[in-house]
Amino acid sequence: MADGGHPGVALAALLLFWAVLGAEADYALYKDARDPGLVKRIGEATALEVRATGIQYAFAPCIAVCRDPRWGRCYESYSEDRRIVQSMTELIPGLQGDVPKNFTSGMPFVAGKNKVVACAKHFVGDGGTVNGINEDNTVINREGLMNIHMPAYFDALAKGVSTVMISYSSWNGVKMHANQDLVTGYLKDTLKFQGFVISDWMGIDKLTTPYGADYPYSVKASVLAGLDMIMVPKNYTQFISILTGYVNSGVVPMSRIDDAVTRILRVKFAMGLFENPYADPALTEQLGKQEHRDLAREAVRKSLVLLKNGDTSDGPMLPLSKKAPKILVAGSHADNLGYQCGGWTIEWQGDSGRITVGTTILDAVRAAVDPSTTVVFAENPDAEFVKKGGFSYAIVAVGEHPYTETAGDNLNLTIPEPGLSTVEAVCGAVRCATVLISGRPVVAQPLLAAADALVAAWLPGSEGQGVTDALFGDYGFTGRLARTWFKSVDQLPMNVGDAHYDPLFPLGYGLTTEGTSHEDGVVLDSSM
Repeated sequence: MADGGHPGVALAALLLFWAVLGAEADYALYKDARDPGLVKRIGEATALEVRATGIQYAFAPCIAVCRDPRWGRCYESYSEDRRIVQSMTELIPGLQGDVPKNFTSGMPFVAGKNKVVACAKHFVGDGGTVNGINEDNTVINREGLMNIHMPAYFDALAKGVSTVMISYSSWNGVKMHANQDLVTGYLKDTLKFQGFVISDWMGIDKLTTPYGADYPYSVKASVLAGLDMIMVPKNYTQFISILTGYVNSGVVPMSRIDDAVTRILRVKFAMGLFENPYADPALTEQLGKQEHRDLAREAVRKSLVLLKNGDTSDGPMLPLSKKAPKILVAGSHADNLGYQCGGWTIEWQGDSGRITVGTTILDAVRAAVDPSTTVVFAENPDAEFVKKGGFSYAIVAVGEHPYTETAGDNLNLTIPEPGLSTVEAVCGAVRCATVLISGRPVVAQPLLAAADALVAAWLPGSEGQGVTDALFGDYGFTGRLARTWFKSVDQLPMNVGDAHYDPLFPLGYGLTTEGTSHEDGVVLDSSM
């Protein structure tokens, strides 16, 4: 199984960066120039790369609706707007294949041996926890749950998603891993889901405080709630013994076991696991192939959101000249592939440095400019260095360090130093464009005040050239915000439609520029 795509293979094109893709999807809702077909193509490429390693099951897509960017998994969510998240379920037919005509919603479907089983997660409401605290409690009435957090599951089931993963979180105090009403009563009985329901990693252990304090209860509660497959990485013999005892004593009816086994076998037959259980050596060439890297690059450049582009008096900062005599590239994220990729890359929490194959922003700048241009890299230069350097302009890349899950929960949402101090030192001495690498909106006013141009690049993954494609004007900026950009964390949670909605940048905001390569066939303006 691969969590979220294929983050653990060094040669793979790192495609699945949800915050990035949400910006593109959001644009599709505000203009009719595009649709989520890009995400479907990414699903197709991901399926091939995952299959090339012998894995048949991807824990994707995450269809959480993140309502508070303080949540450490917000970058796994496409948007605060359930409509955008619904449109992004096109990843499912990309991973599994298109369902046939007259398909029955809720049945699992996998088109063939070049496709993988998809998993809609995390059921349900994981993006709505109080203060964005990971694995915490989502406090909302049933109508709100159904209107905000549930709709993407309707789309997922209609597109044949084969499995659904349960959330660590609770809904109004009831742990989802023990919520029979929603798992069996709604997902299975009302929505007629026929695939299998899987726990999250050690999810049933977290039904008690402290974790695992009453493991027999956790086994009983989760199985009776309707979970069919349990991720038990360690004490599986204990799990088997406890569950067998409950079945023998009648606490867990045999019909519940039959239901789980039937669902698991149904998915295995749908995916052709018994006919094709092994890796296909012919797919090896799919791993990290250039076409997939080009696709990732396309996704990056289409998803950049231009937040600022010069002051009225000075004119636009972007696009940058490729023929400037001498330019400066600075910042902690300018030459750090691990920082570009974020969490879930090679390591669970991500890492720093050249942890995989790819192109940093610095690499991309050097490849983009004219051979006569001198490119100087200084990670954290002082203002005096910049003033004396004779630079035509600077590109400064800063942002968040990699994280995921609880480690990413952040109540202040400021980027770590020396990010801001680097921007202030460089941009105070020469005209500069700042590239912000982050999985979510962060405190941006100081960056806006210092920089001549500010680009939200999200987590661009392995393809830094997607960033420079737009910086240097080969392609225009077209991305729009898939989530609200706050003025102050004191406003959070704040989502479009709220009575106190007073954002720095609203949902759907994004300045646009005209590129020399009109891949979309349209010239875009800079207004909403």
